[in-house]
Amino acid sequence: MKIQALGGCCKKSTANYENAVEAAKICGITEVVEQVSDMNEIMKHGVLSTPGLVINGKVVSSGRVLKTEQIVEFIKNNL
Repeated sequence: MKIQALGGCCKKSTANYENAVEAAKICGITEVVEQVSDMNEIMKHGVLSTPGLVINGKVVSSGRVLKTEQIVEFIKNNL
């Protein structure tokens, strides 16, 4: 499973990334959660507002910080 947290230059994006890492641990995912801060890469996903979350190439959230529990649900729905 590939999880990407989009954004990395602000507190909200950092919090979203940290929540994604925690959610991955809860779900037993051993792959590294990637933090994507390059705007060109973020734009390739069609995301105009960070923070964002991409699971297996699918944008599941953009423009808001997700709670760990919300990310766990997204992971479970995309297994």
